[in-house]
Amino acid sequence: MGDVEGTVEGHRDGHGFVWPDHGDAPIFLSPQEMRSVLHRDRVRVRVQRFDRKGRPEGRVIDILERRKTPIIGRLLHEGGQWLVAPEDSRYGQDILIPKNATASAAVGQVVSVELTEPPSLHSQPVGRVAEVLGEIDDAGMEIEIAVRKYEVPHLFTPETLAQAAALPDKVRAADRKHRVDLRDVPLVTIDGEDARDFDDAVYAEPYKAGRGKSAVEGWRLLVAIADVSHYVKPGEPLDEDAYERATSVYFPRRVIPMLPEKLSNGLCSLNPDVERLSMVCDMVVTTAGKVHAFQFYPAVIESHARLTYTEVAAVLANTRGQEAEKRADLVPHLLHLHEVYRALLKQRATRGAMEFETTETQIVCDEQGRIEKIGPRTRNEAHRLIEEAMLAANVCAAEYIAAAEHPCLYRVHEGPTPEKRQALQAQLKALGVSAALSEQPTPAEMAAIAASVQGRPDALQIHTLLLRSMQQAIYTASNNGHFGLAYGAYTHFTSPIRRYPDLLVHRVLKAIIAGKRYHLAGNSKTRKPEMRRGGKPQRVAAKPMTRDMELWEAAGGHCSANERRADEASRDVEAWLKCRYMRERLGEEFAGTVSAVTSFGLFVTLDALYVEGLVHITELGGEYYRYDEARQELRGERTGIRYAMGARVRVQVSRVDLDGRKIDFRMVRDGEADRLLGRGGAGKGADKGSEKGGEKGGEKGADKPGTAAEELAAVKHADRLARGAAKAAKAGQAPQAASGGRHARSRKPGPQRPAPKPRNRR
Repeated sequence: MGDVEGTVEGHRDGHGFVWPDHGDAPIFLSPQEMRSVLHRDRVRVRVQRFDRKGRPEGRVIDILERRKTPIIGRLLHEGGQWLVAPEDSRYGQDILIPKNATASAAVGQVVSVELTEPPSLHSQPVGRVAEVLGEIDDAGMEIEIAVRKYEVPHLFTPETLAQAAALPDKVRAADRKHRVDLRDVPLVTIDGEDARDFDDAVYAEPYKAGRGKSAVEGWRLLVAIADVSHYVKPGEPLDEDAYERATSVYFPRRVIPMLPEKLSNGLCSLNPDVERLSMVCDMVVTTAGKVHAFQFYPAVIESHARLTYTEVAAVLANTRGQEAEKRADLVPHLLHLHEVYRALLKQRATRGAMEFETTETQIVCDEQGRIEKIGPRTRNEAHRLIEEAMLAANVCAAEYIAAAEHPCLYRVHEGPTPEKRQALQAQLKALGVSAALSEQPTPAEMAAIAASVQGRPDALQIHTLLLRSMQQAIYTASNNGHFGLAYGAYTHFTSPIRRYPDLLVHRVLKAIIAGKRYHLAGNSKTRKPEMRRGGKPQRVAAKPMTRDMELWEAAGGHCSANERRADEASRDVEAWLKCRYMRERLGEEFAGTVSAVTSFGLFVTLDALYVEGLVHITELGGEYYRYDEARQELRGERTGIRYAMGARVRVQVSRVDLDGRKIDFRMVRDGEADRLLGRGGAGKGADKGSEKGGEKGGEKGADKPGTAAEELAAVKHADRLARGAAKAAKAGQAPQAASGGRHARSRKPGPQRPAPKPRNRR
């Protein structure tokens, strides 16, 4: 192997990896090699050797590009020197700050640093404080950190704001030209209680045409989508900023929108009782759930009501109830929408689309930004109704564009690779799921497996395995279908206020309707997708692409990369909030379920709080545990105790690392399990002790020396020391190494966490 160019990815333990540009295996960099580079630098490396498992180890021979973005961290004063400990531990090195370059920052504050001198083998990086963000416990600080840490554009340019301000406040007479007038149609929006921008409005009515065998009976379904493309034109400042962002980013209590508020919450939002411009997908859906015919056209509409999912679900559940009485004039139309939804569900089952059990959590914060509660995000009939209507419109858009042979961005989701298929087959077999997968698994096969495990205690975990076996959905100009939804062609048409690909789809649809072609222009702000851990190289086209297709592929890669960036930033903020929430619960005990098993321990999700933490393998008792990857379990060699996905356990919160976004638990055992571990016994009681966890484990173990009582006291003592160190640091004294301190976390090796659970993004 010759010289390789790629991007550095640091690790909190000091070493790093270079991810080659062309998707080859990562090359290991020793801590010594990492001294001269920083996380996300582009370098050229030379492979020096291979380890026992055949993995390459390299040496940096040239630094091609230094990352110029600011680094976020906390300002510290240690040993007479000012330094900033990066918030992202992958940077691995503290940044020295000259005495006259600290700006107005105080010790312990969060700052943004610009490098003035890069690191070398013999010196640390040097920088200056460019921005003071505030105290770490300030309300909303976690979001300020995340948007800078992940380089999320959060400020509109002056030109964009000026263009938005110049737009009218309402639809003008000139805007209505060449549009179908649907203002008298009782379209309604159905969204969550906290929604502020309304992309879509829906309406349905019974439909019948023809006679005899050629008769078509069903419903006419209208899906009206905000016509953002009427106001956001190619090449203008609004378009430049929207393209750079590519998506809105959603945090608890705050949204970083793709478009300025005048558009996202005003002129483009389908607010009730005001005229709005829209693109309409007008469909005829048969009683069997097939879309018999459809057309697209620009229209002017007036939403007749802003409804919530909760309201609509209540109306559908009881058409004579209180909610139905309030919306009596809309009840017949809502019932028609529900009938269309039930028909579309039939077709979903026919084509073999997958339906997985997943639990999404909702964080409710107070006015200070602190978590009040964490609960499951429940989905009712209204959620599903809107989802099916949007899916139908998206499929119609994809088929319309494909039939016109016009380039566009498709939403592509591919099934398992051969390697992932084999791994999934082995895992299912080990879990006792008798399901054979073909060489090329179909959505129907995966859906059948998901249905076959319904009712099992580990059904959620098996569904997670199925999801992880599939590839990530992306935007691309190549129409390769959507595996999870079992569609031959699929795109995103329904959310142009918050997704740039949808805006591009609208432009293409308008061009086709007008008998023209939309030509995508090159953009200097195109963000090249970075290779992620486990990433795959981009597909090589069977034949050379035209310049037009190259531009579409670049736009797809940019939008996919920014979608991942938005997800990572949102997850980072949620993890930070959960860590701060759990920091107040140190020492408390909770029941939970094993959500993942690794060679270094168990990940447990708490029942009451929906928070996940790690029980390290060293916390499982005086026993050697062997990891069985196929069965996804840890088994004690002496006792036979097994920990597998779905096992019920009881844990105690032992440590919270706010900087590392990690929560550690220790296992709480009942007395029988403790005795078995102590004497190396095995048998039925061992399994019972491990899986049940012992509701009275805390009571039985508290009287024993070295168990829960003493450990709890030690935890509280360590927490007091940590808080004392934080107060001392705030007062300007040299801080001691504590659980939240930079040096404690940067020098302590820790296991790598598994990839986050995939979201069912469609």
